[in-house]
Amino acid sequence: MSAIGIETFPLGPLGTNSYLVHRDGEALAIDVGGDPAPVTAFLQAKGLKLLAILVTHQHFDHLYGVHALQEATGAPCFVPAGDGAIADTEAARGGIWGMPPVPAFESQPLPEGTMQLGGFSFAILKTPGHTPGGVSFHFPEARSVFTGDSLFYRSMGRTDFPGGDHQTLMQSIRSTLFSLPADTAAYPGHGPATTVGDERLNNPFIGEFAEA
Repeated sequence: MSAIGIETFPLGPLGTNSYLVHRDGEALAIDVGGDPAPVTAFLQAKGLKLLAILVTHQHFDHLYGVHALQEATGAPCFVPAGDGAIADTEAARGGIWGMPPVPAFESQPLPEGTMQLGGFSFAILKTPGHTPGGVSFHFPEARSVFTGDSLFYRSMGRTDFPGGDHQTLMQSIRSTLFSLPADTAAYPGHGPATTVGDERLNNPFIGEFAEA
């Protein structure tokens, strides 16, 4: 079995990092934030079958491309069950800040704990705070975690949208994300990738630097 590859595609009006995790002819998409044409082009060029679309949290800028990618591939979409409380808000459906509406798509709730899809096995970590049901996807074999808008390079997610809570997000980062191995690559919803160890030490909002 070959090593897992990770591709990053900044998509949509807010440049949301949309990811493809792929290996041995199979792929998973994470947070498709805009027109998925670059994603589908990569799938076709590499001969990859898209097994599923995974969503870290139900905010509009992480959902814009789900419908189109489903149309192109037939892949199912899995969303955090805990974000049902915000599913009918502008933050999830679009319209906020004059942004366009999110095209409707079919989805089903993510399971608890771990998930196996094809040759991929990953953990679904509960990381609420940015949204009430936000999650992160941890791929231990790839030493990688996809943090959505919970943890960024030298920053953390905003909590002023419906269902957001600052203290809850801080707890999610410190207790869950910072408990992962230091060399775990952290792939956020916006901006550059980082590592858990780097943020644990140097993040000015939530790391040891903030407490110095």
